[in-house]
Amino acid sequence: MNLIIDIGNSYAKAAVIHDGRVVSEYRYPTLTEVLAIELTERHPEVDAAILCAVGAYDKAIERIFKERLPRFVIFNATTPLPIKNGYSTPATLGADRLAAAVGAVSLYGAEAIILVIDLGSAITIDTVCRGTFLGGNISPGAKLRFGALHDYTSALPLCNLPQGESTFTGRSTKEAIESGVVQGIIGEIESYIDRCTRIYGHITTVFTGGDANYFAERVKNTIFVNSRLVTLGLNIILESTR
Repeated sequence: MNLIIDIGNSYAKAAVIHDGRVVSEYRYPTLTEVLAIELTERHPEVDAAILCAVGAYDKAIERIFKERLPRFVIFNATTPLPIKNGYSTPATLGADRLAAAVGAVSLYGAEAIILVIDLGSAITIDTVCRGTFLGGNISPGAKLRFGALHDYTSALPLCNLPQGESTFTGRSTKEAIESGVVQGIIGEIESYIDRCTRIYGHITTVFTGGDANYFAERVKNTIFVNSRLVTLGLNIILESTR
């Protein structure tokens, strides 16, 4: 069995995978030594793990996994990949973006042209063209946009993603902020999809990340949603290093 550790900017996720299927999942505000030990004790059948981190974490957990597991991989720019990386500065590329691309290629094929849109703390829109990661865009996610409007102005309230149908034309300050953020993200995504379609022809678009389902219901284009895309990709990368 494999243990997949994905440490993001907002929280850490762990998944235990057997024969390509997720059998257990965990989510923590931060991954501590105590939690790392607990994971290995709760799942003694795990014999390999991979750690992907774009956020800060206690480096002591690396020692725990190295001591307790037969095989432990830290995913970084030197880790062998089942796809090509065309990024000009691979050392600066977020490991989660690359893992999501690997997951997308495994689902939609090495000949597909795929837009991988991760809607989390940041929004990343990456292009994978016939098995090669080309790169993409990074912009603030919804939470960051709401926070910036509140933190850098003197009078605007802190808002969140509105539930149900969002108002296109806000008739209060709260509605205007909600509409501005939601419609701004929708417009950004739809514009990128339209431009990539003009460039490449047929493309496959897949959403992942914490806000994926929210925006999948509101973007007009045909898309797929896979909340485990990074986990899937990391498992494939771990298997490819055996």
